[in-house]
Amino acid sequence: MRKGFTLVEIMIVVAIIALLAAIAIPSLLRARLTANESAAQGTLQSISAAAQSFRSANPSYPDVLNDLEGATPPYITLGLDANSQKQGYTFSIVNTGDNNTSLATSVPATVGVTGNRSFCVAEDGVIRADANGAAIADRAACMALSPVQQ
Repeated sequence: MRKGFTLVEIMIVVAIIALLAAIAIPSLLRARLTANESAAQGTLQSISAAAQSFRSANPSYPDVLNDLEGATPPYITLGLDANSQKQGYTFSIVNTGDNNTSLATSVPATVGVTGNRSFCVAEDGVIRADANGAAIADRAACMALSPVQQ
């Protein structure tokens, strides 16, 4: 009696593993995109709260993220890398040119890979989304977007 597996048995096992991988991998990628988008929204909510605190202590809203992180003590610690990125999103504060308004944005580093939607939040604290993942140029463009359902 021979010990071991036949070529047909090994091929069947490989085919089953390939089928399971083909089913599981797209679900895992979608889950990663969803997690990145949720994290981006949470980070924007934190930036918005920190900007409100900054505004209460200063005559204007912050012009850059470093105004919030570089203060002593810092208003927020975001844990962003050198490119202002975190979990596949790039974060920034856009100077609105008005001391009474604020705009923070998050844009996927690679649309379709790290996230599908871009997000923004103005001084009202409402997070809005652009379904195309495009950069949000100014406060007016942000205010025209639909609020995110939370």
